[in-house]
Amino acid sequence: MAKEKPADEKREKKNKKDSQLVIRLNRELRDRFVDLCEELDTSAARELRGFMKEFVRKHDEKQK
Repeated sequence: MAKEKPADEKREKKNKKDSQLVIRLNRELRDRFVDLCEELDTSAARELRGFMKEFVRKHDEKQK
């Protein structure tokens, strides 16, 4: 009989980040964004992932 994995392991697998998105942008915009994220005790990656999830949720016709 197989043991069930702890909830933390399940969550880690579900949220695995296995891809990258490389974008080109103005250095001033990038630096200001990163600075603001640090001031707000968050990361640029977290904020961009959140934006992308919300954008897909709003605009993805397949989910409707």
